[in-house]
Amino acid sequence: MRFLRQSLIGLVLTALTLALLVYAGNLVRSAVQERLSRETKAPPTRERTFAVNLVQAQAGDVTPMLESFGQVQSRRTLELRAAVAGRVIEMADSFEDGGTVREGDVLVRVDPADAQSVLDRVEADISDAKADLRDAQRTLDLGRDDQAAAQEQADLRQRAFQRQVELEERGVGTAAAVETAELAASAARQAILSRRQAVTAAEARIDQAKTTLARTEIALAEAERRLSDTTLRAPFDGTLSLTTVALGRLVSTNEKLADLIDPDALEVSFRVSTAQYARLLDNAGKLLDAPVVATLDVAGIDLQASGVINRASADAGESQTGRLIFARLDNARGFKPGDFVTVAVQEPLMSNVIRLPSSAMSADSNVLVLGEGNRLEAVPVTLMRRQGDDVLVRSDALAGREVVEARSPLLGAGIAVTPLRQGREDSAPTLAPAPQMLELSEERRARLVAFVEANDRMPQEAKARVLAQLAEPQVPAQMVERIESRMGG
Repeated sequence: MRFLRQSLIGLVLTALTLALLVYAGNLVRSAVQERLSRETKAPPTRERTFAVNLVQAQAGDVTPMLESFGQVQSRRTLELRAAVAGRVIEMADSFEDGGTVREGDVLVRVDPADAQSVLDRVEADISDAKADLRDAQRTLDLGRDDQAAAQEQADLRQRAFQRQVELEERGVGTAAAVETAELAASAARQAILSRRQAVTAAEARIDQAKTTLARTEIALAEAERRLSDTTLRAPFDGTLSLTTVALGRLVSTNEKLADLIDPDALEVSFRVSTAQYARLLDNAGKLLDAPVVATLDVAGIDLQASGVINRASADAGESQTGRLIFARLDNARGFKPGDFVTVAVQEPLMSNVIRLPSSAMSADSNVLVLGEGNRLEAVPVTLMRRQGDDVLVRSDALAGREVVEARSPLLGAGIAVTPLRQGREDSAPTLAPAPQMLELSEERRARLVAFVEANDRMPQEAKARVLAQLAEPQVPAQMVERIESRMGG
């Protein structure tokens, strides 16, 4: 009985479990059918917009600046060479590398003993030549007097001969007397010929004496020039460089002694492309006198000098491209020949152009502008110049419109954007950030001061300004960074 009772209880529990499972399955089936039969509605989608910075496109007149790199050089550079050979017996105190000289200063004097001896001999020859000329002149005067006396005798002999002829015709004279008078007259004429030959010889001697004197005077001028060449003088004001001579040294003819450079007559040479060179020509094909500014970066301080283009090289140069241009610099304080500088050339004025950031223009010369409904439109432009991070473009459909400052792959024509305008009236003015200042440790400050004082290329005025700033409690961080970059720290 007990077994039967337990078996019945197990069957009842099993039946209840099966009933519950069937009921649960029915509930799941009903829920799934209801879910499937329900109409699905997608949520409304919203268009994505991008925030963009806009700049106002304003057309106007702009003067483009052409940038290049060049080297400073002196327009007046002279090689000082020895004109004669000999021993150096005198040197100027300023005859050293970097020495300053004035026009006419005696720089080097070579021993003039040999040149002086040659000059003395030539002067003696001059005296002999002048004496020969005077003697020849006196001989000519005597010869002419002798010729005049012979002419008088010949005239007397001729008149005596005529008398004897007349006496013979009257029958008073004899033929022998006539013949004797005729012979005497002929001898007198022969004497005249001899005196004329003597005068001619005296005149030839005078010509020879004058030629000798002229040749000797040429030798005298040459000797004086050689004596003058023993003294080397400065032809203009300047600074000496690459001096190679010492006191007591033997120098040879045409040996280079030093270079004389005029530090006030500086110019900068720089190379531009052929297209850039064409923009610097006028309608007649001549180079414009365009203003230039040369900038030299010296330990955190930029030295600048203005100038004007004055000429271009006659040829392009071997294995070179473009054109080499020279510009004269005015008031180039702190510049030295050999400095490598940045050159900015002012090009002719351009009208009706728009300045935009270079990031606003695409590779196919299009810019994006804000259209109706805050949607972007593509506008083609013509690129005129590139000016650093900006471009100068020209387009009739762009003036007065708002242009996207920086393009990205997500932006294109028809895209909706959220405009961010600069310089709005409701926005607060943006102040320029103040320069960051540093408080230096004593060790760091001493290291910077030592580096600046040891810099020979820095002008004295720039060095004084930097040292004054380094002496302050707080020093500009940008200047410290630039000095330490040159120190290698």
